[in-house]
Amino acid sequence: MLEQTLRYRNDESVSDPAVTVDAFADQSNATAVRIEPGEDARALLPHLDRIALVEVNFPTYGDGRGYSAARILREHGYAGELRAVGDVLLDQLSHMRRCGFDSFAPEQPISTEAAEKAFATWPDVYQKTVDGRPAIWAKRHPA
Repeated sequence: MLEQTLRYRNDESVSDPAVTVDAFADQSNATAVRIEPGEDARALLPHLDRIALVEVNFPTYGDGRGYSAARILREHGYAGELRAVGDVLLDQLSHMRRCGFDSFAPEQPISTEAAEKAFATWPDVYQKTVDGRPAIWAKRHPA
């Protein structure tokens, strides 16, 4: 099956294969890592400066642990590509982007047009997170 990737970054795409979190710790030349459900993203924090791509696997749409992994990485300054892979559904894209994902490799293809529409579905948001959009409460009560 040909994998489709929706990518929302201006830099060059990383083509290196992603290694597991455990394997990454034992390698000095790996630049891509894959987080599986149950693995702790905090294990990567000391190495953020040498990671170009983090793939976060969503084996089923109902497994939300990857959202936390993304947010942990972004809140600790990870600026590389953060890709959601696996059972990524159209209605999750906006929420994933809010947590810091900037590329998506869904098992089932999603058109660019449908993705753009999903991102625009909720122009105002309630939670503060890492995508830079101010929450509604911050708009109502500026500092």
